Amino acid sequence: MTDAMAIDRLFIANRGEIAVRIIRAARELGIHTIQAHSEADADMLAVQMADEAVCVGPAQATQSYLNIESLVKAARDTKADAVHPGYGFLAENAKFVRAIETAGMRFVGPSADTIDRMGDKVAARQAAEAAGVPVVPGSKGRLETPEDAVKVAEEIGYPVMIKASAGGGGKGIRIAQNADELTSMAPQAQAEAAAAFGDGGLYLERAINSPRHIEVQILGDGSNAIHCFERECSMQRRRQKVWEEAGAVCLDDETREKLCSSAVSLAKAVNYVGAGTLEYLYDSATREFFFIEMNTRIQVEHPVTEMVTGIDLVQEMIRVSAGEKLSVAQEDVVRNGHAIEVRINAEDPMFQFMPFPGKVGKIKLPEGDGIRFDHFLYEGYEIPPFYDSLLGKLIVHAEDRRAAITRMAEALETLEIDGVKTTAPLHMALARDPDVLADHFHTQWLEPWLEAGNLHSKGEAK
Repeated sequence: MTDAMAIDRLFIANRGEIAVRIIRAARELGIHTIQAHSEADADMLAVQMADEAVCVGPAQATQSYLNIESLVKAARDTKADAVHPGYGFLAENAKFVRAIETAGMRFVGPSADTIDRMGDKVAARQAAEAAGVPVVPGSKGRLETPEDAVKVAEEIGYPVMIKASAGGGGKGIRIAQNADELTSMAPQAQAEAAAAFGDGGLYLERAINSPRHIEVQILGDGSNAIHCFERECSMQRRRQKVWEEAGAVCLDDETREKLCSSAVSLAKAVNYVGAGTLEYLYDSATREFFFIEMNTRIQVEHPVTEMVTGIDLVQEMIRVSAGEKLSVAQEDVVRNGHAIEVRINAEDPMFQFMPFPGKVGKIKLPEGDGIRFDHFLYEGYEIPPFYDSLLGKLIVHAEDRRAAITRMAEALETLEIDGVKTTAPLHMALARDPDVLADHFHTQWLEPWLEAGNLHSKGEAK
């Protein structure tokens, strides 16, 4: 830890693999870690690894990991200097940030004002346009009625995507092919958005056929910002990412440079502090890219960027939140090879991806050059049924994409997590699929592939 580091005691307001990841990063910086946990997570690996642990409430996330008052009190009582939110839960909650700062602690992430601005899709879109970043043709502001939506759709053209103004994760999204569909779908989208986020505001975007989902990792210290190149996250099921890569081989060098430069422009425009991700849709036919939203937190898929750049993104966000400048300049960020991450969830992919919590038996993890497995498992651990099904992330790195896929397939063959069903068979099947090998997929590719029975014909139970 440097003399300038103003964080000695870090409170981790999250759970699972990201909590373990933060503890490891903080430990290397010489920072004392304090792990929050619910009653259901008392025996979690992160609790065992941290220097201290404190219970913040019952198993239900609303009473523990989403309980701002309880988390802030626990952080203050344990004399924390700063709070790291991880991803999910309260990671992009401006009210949480303000409560932490009011209590005299630092938030490891951007300011509450930045979260407010970039967390609202309409405001983020306006910020992107002001920074000269291309956006998908769509509504200029919130839409409150179906009639308003129809007027906008007539201007931008069908098909249109109906989205919730607040929130993410695919909630509230509908695609309408014409005015009749839009009129009937808009109230449904509003109701779902209101239930999920407490905000029924909508906005429209022109729907792009067979788009690629490309995102750019940025780092900022408030006065400067850099990019750490791009990731491809087009392999999605129900708009949830399944398989992620760094970089995106569908991009040519000129497009990649424009894309990454646009992300830096927007990060600088909002005086960004910490690690963040700008998400884009890419039209392979026209080579156009369009900004869609910004995630003001560390991403689940951040390890693939770390593998190809050698930059510890979690350590970097801790440093800048402590008031330090970025430790790397843009010219220092160099891509090396190709990395792939697959999400290992406690779900049965052979049975409609049904959640499969249970007691972990024998574990055998893949090891070797270019292999990393971020997880929170140990033999005998009882996976609680209350939270997200993510168990860990298998990440591989090799000299090129084909070699990385080969390494991924070999690593998946080695991986054993007895006692629970996992999504490993899905990834084994994908690693053998000719379209995946040829990089011929997009955001709407996986679901028809699954419906056609490819997993059952190519996957192997594991």
